[in-house]
Amino acid sequence: MVTGQLFSRSTQALFYNYKQLPIQRMLDFDFLCGRETPSVAGIISPAGSEGFQKLFFGQQEIVVPVHASIEAACAAHPTADVFIDFASFRSAAASSMAALKQPTIRVVAIVAQGVPEVDTKQLISYAQANSKVVIGPAIVGVIQAGAFKIGDRAGTIDNIIQCKLYRPGSVGFVSKSGGTSNELYNTIASVTDGIYEAISIGGNAFPSSTLSDHVLRFNYIPQVKMIVVLGELGGCDEYSLVEALKQWKVTKPVVTWVNGTCAQEVQFGHVGDKIGGEMESAQALREAGAVVPTSYEAFKDAIKETFEKLLGEGKIIPVKEFTPPQIPEDLNSAIKSGKVRAPTHIISTISDERGKEQCYAGVPMSFIVEKGYGVADVISLLWFKRSLPRYCTKFIEICILMCADHGPCTSGAQNTIVTARAGKDLISSLVSGLLTIGPRFGGAIDDAARYFKDACDRGLPPCEFVEDMKKKGIRVPGIGHRVKNRDNKDKRVELLQQYARLHFPSVKYMEYAVQVETYTLSKANNLILNIDGAIGSLFLDLLAGCEMFTKQEVDEIVEIGYLNGIFVLARSIGLIGHTFDQKRLKQPLYRHPWEDVLYTK
Repeated sequence: MVTGQLFSRSTQALFYNYKQLPIQRMLDFDFLCGRETPSVAGIISPAGSEGFQKLFFGQQEIVVPVHASIEAACAAHPTADVFIDFASFRSAAASSMAALKQPTIRVVAIVAQGVPEVDTKQLISYAQANSKVVIGPAIVGVIQAGAFKIGDRAGTIDNIIQCKLYRPGSVGFVSKSGGTSNELYNTIASVTDGIYEAISIGGNAFPSSTLSDHVLRFNYIPQVKMIVVLGELGGCDEYSLVEALKQWKVTKPVVTWVNGTCAQEVQFGHVGDKIGGEMESAQALREAGAVVPTSYEAFKDAIKETFEKLLGEGKIIPVKEFTPPQIPEDLNSAIKSGKVRAPTHIISTISDERGKEQCYAGVPMSFIVEKGYGVADVISLLWFKRSLPRYCTKFIEICILMCADHGPCTSGAQNTIVTARAGKDLISSLVSGLLTIGPRFGGAIDDAARYFKDACDRGLPPCEFVEDMKKKGIRVPGIGHRVKNRDNKDKRVELLQQYARLHFPSVKYMEYAVQVETYTLSKANNLILNIDGAIGSLFLDLLAGCEMFTKQEVDEIVEIGYLNGIFVLARSIGLIGHTFDQKRLKQPLYRHPWEDVLYTK
């Protein structure tokens, strides 16, 4: 066993298997103790991801490097000589052995319970042969007051302050039990100047170190003036301490209590607790020179009397007390406790994933599925925040079907095809096509609705509307087609009109658009009502006719650009299809032919 203290105020560790709370508690302890540098140098991710993890050092937010392997972490942080293993019991032995084999690692602390005994023995053997230290398995942690702690040891910041662990005291404390240790921290702090170092060796049948190992180690630490030992019923561990005391290997006062000495022939606590026998004896410890109270209730008084005796003999100089810095409370906990009010940065009124299931506009996902809602129903919830009548959602579905694609020659499809053939991914190809949507391609639905609504609401005759637009130099949105004409109208427009006349309560805006078309056809054969104009005018009728929207809401929907959203959503289906088509056909990089370009000066 290594003699002397294991840690100092400059000790840094590598933390295996990211656990946010234990790491943050280590960093909070560092700040409380006034350390200049955080004790966690790096984190090792068994999943193999690299990067950084944001944590707090006092009020300052810091980043701790995350490494993909133990080897990489050790190479990046050669001064970090402690390895804290938070792996599961299935993999803790392998990761701990890998750490022990690194030349920079001096101490390995294993938190996992249930590590196989054969693996534990191998770790202990390797550590002893290579002058290294293994703490655990099944430890809650280790703490050197005012300097360094492992994991969750000593609990919350309030408990650490109450136990005076933010600065070193004069007591060395070792136990098997992690749970009972926290109680003893309080006990020791209340009757002495506090703990210098505390360690629990774990309750396994084959711990990597014994109670007497650490008692002997404390004996070599000058700052430790007295030793407190919390053992458990039976076994060779307490007996080895008896032998060390008898052989005068321990020269400092030892106050000890063995849990379970009130009974014989009983199995207690941990795997390492043996059934009582000749070697299990508080009397043996007392006869060897240890201070052993007659009951656990008298344990506190025994510690106090021993400390005060040393104090009276001048062997202990009382520690100068100071007020530790305050650890800022995390925002989330402060909000929950009602201590602060923090403004939110995002407002959402359409969905909520915080409950038992996802909700769209307050409607649970289970209800959506059970009622057989379709895509248009979800659109009505997420876009309009209400369930529209079936004839409305059916109309939206028809619009999506009709606008999904318009062949490979449209500008959007061309961009998508060229991008896909350049070897780009699906998202890049899709976005390339979507970026062409605008006043001349697909983006005229909103403008058509705006202009038709304004003219119709003002009672402007169609002919005056068209001529007024002409004077302003504005093409009438929703009118005109490069391929279709009076004698070859767009079948999609006819189908939408038929559906609306059959199902909509009113088609006032659509009829106005048809009257505009009648006038524009008198000017040119191809100035027909196109799909953008049909959808734009009919959506006005949908919003006005279902009586679920106020006039102000309708104006806002048109102004925001909801109607173009229908085209964007629909055309994404086709653009994705064109991307897959080109990938499936393994088409090469596209280069436009020279003969299709007019080169001129």
